[in-house]
Amino acid sequence: MSGAELSQRDLAVLDFASRTWAGTGARDRAIREQLGMSPTAYLQLLNALLDDPRALAHAPVTVNRLRASRADRRRQR
Repeated sequence: MSGAELSQRDLAVLDFASRTWAGTGARDRAIREQLGMSPTAYLQLLNALLDDPRALAHAPVTVNRLRASRADRRRQR
């Protein structure tokens, strides 16, 4: 990703990712309703944001938590 700032959509995805959900059904519904995208598109964008230094600067706790979860999942494969 290039440019000086994250887009409003990127910021909304990071904010959304900082929340916890009781289950994937509730999360998936909220993704569609609040972000206007499919859960698959959300996860693809979120995964790309985890590698963006601007996202880390904006939401370090969320990005580092999700990076650790992603690394754990990759190790379990």
